[in-house]
Amino acid sequence: MTSTQGFEDFVRSYQNMVYSTAVRILGNETDAQDIAQEVFLRAYKHYESISQSKTAGGWLKTVTRNLCINHLQRYRNRWSMFTDQFSRKGDEGDSEEIVLPEDEASTMDLDNLDRSEIISDALMQLPEKQRIPLSLYHFEDMSYDEIASQMKVSLSKI
Repeated sequence: MTSTQGFEDFVRSYQNMVYSTAVRILGNETDAQDIAQEVFLRAYKHYESISQSKTAGGWLKTVTRNLCINHLQRYRNRWSMFTDQFSRKGDEGDSEEIVLPEDEASTMDLDNLDRSEIISDALMQLPEKQRIPLSLYHFEDMSYDEIASQMKVSLSKI
């Protein structure tokens, strides 16, 4: 049986990482909260083996990523990737423009938090079909092959 206080400390240590990973992939805070809750329910079941492990963070990140991808595959009609979007003609009007600082000097003056917020906001404005592969590649350090395998699409679509 697990120590309640020990598990609470474990959750506090990793909750921001799990939640931010889920939000980046899902693009929806409510779904991310549900996924984070599921991740920690699974962590509770395996707490004895992962609590002292140096790889607990990696385990949690992998479980989070897999649950997010499963959620998206279960509740979305189908994946439509970059090539699908660009092959359609006349659909340019249905995407919002992402606004970033105009000049390079203003970008250089931003501190890391502001820059991170701008990147996060821009990422959230992208359609799911673009946001997910970018999040997995840049934030989860997955290779194109791994992303294609996880998303069950061809490498050329990634």
